[in-house]
Amino acid sequence: MELRDSPDPILGQADNFLAVLEKVSRVAPLSKPVLIIGERGSGKELIAARLHYLSERWARPYVKFNCAALNEELLESELFGHVAGAYTGAAKARIGRFELANNGSIFLDELASMSLRLQEKLLRVVEYGEFERVGSSETVKVNLRLIGAANVDLPAMARAGRFREDLLDRLSFDVITVPPLRERREDIPLLAQKFAEGMARELGREYFAGFAPAAERALLEYEWPGNVRELRNVIERAVYRLENERRVVERIEFDPFASPYRPRAMAAQLPAAAPAAAARASEAAPAPALAAEAAPGLPLAFEEAVAVFETRLLRQALEEARYNQRKAAELLQLTYHQFRGLLRKYKLLDAE
Repeated sequence: MELRDSPDPILGQADNFLAVLEKVSRVAPLSKPVLIIGERGSGKELIAARLHYLSERWARPYVKFNCAALNEELLESELFGHVAGAYTGAAKARIGRFELANNGSIFLDELASMSLRLQEKLLRVVEYGEFERVGSSETVKVNLRLIGAANVDLPAMARAGRFREDLLDRLSFDVITVPPLRERREDIPLLAQKFAEGMARELGREYFAGFAPAAERALLEYEWPGNVRELRNVIERAVYRLENERRVVERIEFDPFASPYRPRAMAAQLPAAAPAAAARASEAAPAPALAAEAAPGLPLAFEEAVAVFETRLLRQALEEARYNQRKAAELLQLTYHQFRGLLRKYKLLDAE
């Protein structure tokens, strides 16, 4: 199913994803707040746009803003606006995002990054549709629909005192949880084909010839920690790099940084802080033989040396198993849960 009412189409046919779209259709006509929960890159912004364009506010303003983009002072000014002289550098008055979204919808991404003080001001907007600009005592009234999003456990944050429980109650009239791509694998070929065709058009090619069986298998077996956003990047890069005459994608490269000339010192010094992307080597790159690896230079803490060695083992197993984690665990004679635990220990997976 492809939905085209919003600026960017939503594509998917997995049962759990279709259930999400059905939930969106039910709640969209209401003006109640909605929370969208999901991993990074899973399509929360597209779902938010769908909520707006299926509502009676569809012809009204739709304002999007990432709450993690600014520090507290600037975030407050961006959302609520300010009067001239409200703080250093505020030479002119400014209208905030809430006023811009009046009579329409506002999408606030990464709500969890907002301070408790700003959460209190946001609660007043949700409860009463009013606020004051920074530096002013004049009350501003707005009529808007608020859509929030987060990629963390907001109830857990509320229990820990890091997110206001009363705000969470008001925001969660309905909660839409977007499944990660690894839980809707039947959508991967559909999305991959769509992204590949789009990239082929961008490159001025007449058509896209498709994926070789090995490439399709690699796409389906990969865990996709970056979800749909990562899939799009991987597919567009694969089409861009095509050199064969048939224009068939025969090999998938998951890590654009993979290179035999990649500096080793950085990876050896920071085994626990390496990003998840660094763990995914290109399918084309041969797995290095551990026996040929140079031992870390001494003096070196024993625990650090063990960490470096175990990280190399995990990466080699993932490469040889084509990033199928269960097969990689078998190669190391570990249980699946032991293997996953080690991946988390060395941050070879994004935090779950």
